[in-house]
Amino acid sequence: MSFINNIKNRAKKLNQTIVLPESLERRTVEAAAKILDEEIARVILIGNKDEIAKVAEGLDISKAIFVDPSSFDKMNDYVKDLVELRKNKGMTCEKAEELLKKDPLYLGVMMVKEGMADGMVAGAVNATANVLRPSLQILKTAPGTKLVSAFFVMVVPNCEYGANGTFLFSDSGLVQNPNSEELASIAISSAKSFEDLVEVEPVVGMLSHSTKGSAKHADVDKVVEAVKIAKEQNPDIKLDGEFQLDAAIVPSVGASKAPGSEVAGKVNVLVFPDLDAGNIGYKLTQRLAKAEAYGPITQGIAKPVNDLSRGCTADDIVGVVAITAVQASL
Repeated sequence: MSFINNIKNRAKKLNQTIVLPESLERRTVEAAAKILDEEIARVILIGNKDEIAKVAEGLDISKAIFVDPSSFDKMNDYVKDLVELRKNKGMTCEKAEELLKKDPLYLGVMMVKEGMADGMVAGAVNATANVLRPSLQILKTAPGTKLVSAFFVMVVPNCEYGANGTFLFSDSGLVQNPNSEELASIAISSAKSFEDLVEVEPVVGMLSHSTKGSAKHADVDKVVEAVKIAKEQNPDIKLDGEFQLDAAIVPSVGASKAPGSEVAGKVNVLVFPDLDAGNIGYKLTQRLAKAEAYGPITQGIAKPVNDLSRGCTADDIVGVVAITAVQASL
C-alpha cells in the first residue's frame, strides 16, 4: 500500500475534525468534497455558507460544518480566551474580535485551541508566515520542543533506497539557516515524525558537502556539531553524519566513504544543512524523479497546523488533511 493510501486509511479510523479556513478558494472546497466523500475526516469551512456554496458549485459539501464568523455562537468566548492568551502582548477585546471576525486563519487556530477542531490546514492562498503566525501565538510549541520546523515526505517511484523509496526531507520549508543546536532539534523531531507517519524505524543522516571530514569549512563544522548534540540529546536514534547525499543513501558508497558507520547508506530521514539545500533538494526529487511530495508538514506546534504550497492541487490538500488528522491523534 502506498504511503498516502495508508495515511488515508489511518485517518478514516480516527474521525478527526480539520478546519479549512480558505473556504472561498475552489481547490479547498474540491478537497473538502473529496475528504467528506471518502470519510477521511470531518471538515469545518469558515465563511458565509451562501458564498461558499457559489464557489463549490457542482460539488457536494453538504456534510461540512459551516462557521460564519458574523454569527458564530462561540465568538464571545473565543474573544475572551484570545485576550487572555495574548494580554501580555497588548491584546484587547476590540483587537481580538476584529482578528477573529476578519481573519479566518486566527479563527481556525482558535477552533483548534478550544478543541472544536483537531487540526488546521491552510496556505493555498496565504503565505507560510500568515498561516504559522497565529499558530505560534495561540498554540505555541509542543512540550519538550525547542523549534518549529517543516518537512516533506517524499515517495520516489521505483527506488531501492530509503524505506522502499520513502524519505523525509527536513527542514525543507521553514527554518532558513539553522545553527547546530537547531539542526539537532530538527533531526530529533524529524525522526519522530518519520516513525509516526511512515511507521518505519527512522535512520537519520545529517547532510553536507563533506563526508566524515573529507572537506574543511565552517558549514561542515556546523553539521558535525549538530550530530554531536543530537546524539547526546537522544542516543537511541540511529543518526550519523556529516554525509554527502550518496554516502547517506547508497549502501556501497556509504561503506566506502564512511566505513564503520551503522547509518551510512541506510538513511531514510535526510536533514539538510539549510533551507536552500532542503528546498532545492525536494523540488529536484519531485520534478526529476517524479516523486510524490507531501508537505510542507510542520512539526513542533502543540497541535497540528499545516501549511500548503500556494501551487497545491485539491488532491494535495486531501493528502495534507489526512496527514494532519493522523498527527492530531499522536
